Amino acid sequence: MITATPAAAAVAVDLLIRNARLVATVDTDRRELSGGWVAITDGLISGVGSSLDEMPPATEVVDATDCLVTPGLINTHHHMYQNLTRAFPPMTRAPLFGWLQSLYPLWSGIDEEAVFTSAWVALAELALSGCTTSTDHLYVHPRGSGDLLGAEISASRDLGMRFHPTRGSMSLSEKDGGLPPDNVVQDDDEILALSELAVLRHHDRSHGAMVRIALAPCSPFSVTESLMVRSAELAERLDVRLHTHFAENSEDDDFSVATFGCRPAEYLERTGWCSDRTWVAHCVMPNHDEVHRLGAAGVGAAHCPSSNLILASGLAPVVDMRAAGMHVGIGVDGSSSADSGSMWLEARQAMLLAKLRNGADAADARMSLEMATLGGAGCLGRIGEIGTLAVGATGDVAIWSLTGPMYAGAIADPIEAWLRCGPTAARDTIVHGRFVVRDRQLLSADVDERLADHHRISTRIQSGAD
Repeated sequence: MITATPAAAAVAVDLLIRNARLVATVDTDRRELSGGWVAITDGLISGVGSSLDEMPPATEVVDATDCLVTPGLINTHHHMYQNLTRAFPPMTRAPLFGWLQSLYPLWSGIDEEAVFTSAWVALAELALSGCTTSTDHLYVHPRGSGDLLGAEISASRDLGMRFHPTRGSMSLSEKDGGLPPDNVVQDDDEILALSELAVLRHHDRSHGAMVRIALAPCSPFSVTESLMVRSAELAERLDVRLHTHFAENSEDDDFSVATFGCRPAEYLERTGWCSDRTWVAHCVMPNHDEVHRLGAAGVGAAHCPSSNLILASGLAPVVDMRAAGMHVGIGVDGSSSADSGSMWLEARQAMLLAKLRNGADAADARMSLEMATLGGAGCLGRIGEIGTLAVGATGDVAIWSLTGPMYAGAIADPIEAWLRCGPTAARDTIVHGRFVVRDRQLLSADVDERLADHHRISTRIQSGAD
């Protein structure tokens, strides 16, 4: 067992979670500890054990009787500002390209207040679903809108969530053959300069960092090939990660062949993106050969099942991608397509869709738990640091109550019960040893104020619709 050393055990830890029905560590040995406990000191895990192991004294003790304890879930793809147009009726019946063209004019109205508020609400919603680390792909930067990346980082710090925002970009407007309007695009040099500034200003390389930045041109159909190449070169120089939309649906594939003369995977290769620095969003349409090429290169993928369903994009081959060596995480995607920002829901959808695509025995709750934790850590380049309950990892923990009518009879396997029953939310969500959600309630005193702000801003944004 990985436990605190005898010397450390005599010193009180900051927080002890004990008496769990099961602790699912998702560590290198995939240990599952009955009657388990987790100790956290200075924001990091300092001990993990079962009912047979001596527990250290603690300043604060949390009882997890009848609960499953897991690593905090990791959201690998989102567009948080999109919750300002959540479930907007005129946009619910279009495939990807038409959907984007309809919404870009509304999104061009975002500013610092809108981005701070939408990010705060998105992160709060994620925390309620057991998420402790989230990315965000912020690629709409209207002229004169202010420091949008800084605004959403402020929201993450206010809530206490671990955050991996990406400095997204678009450089091809409608007049250039792209999809977005002119006022939300920037030229390549400006994008690269602002991307480097964002990394220098916000990126924290330390162990247990709360904020890290990645570079994220929106998609191959909204930026120049030169920007893709230069972004990969800049990421290499700054030692940060890369993110973009990729092979999202058949329109995406057709556009790549018509515009670049190749399929999306070849385009990744020729622009310098086919590396272990990259994780892509969706990855619905790679063929068998491409899956293995991506796996050999160490490319990660954010699987967004609900969004793929709502936009009728297809069924991503996540079982095949994992078998090929790709890090496959889970993303809730933007709240104008997926609408619900629940990592639990997306993990369940991922399990069900994998069974539908590959067979009933091809996926289970443990696969989805791994994708939502370890797979996400792989996408973000933080394996061993987040997404696991092991000594030295961050103290990011989700506690899930397995009681009540919805769990009656689900006594054989706590992990299967967690994902197959429900719907459910986390009882407690702990980030870096601090509660963000406790007893299913956000601890912030600002929830009502933020929701009121959000309603006012979303009303303004949506009033821009024709």
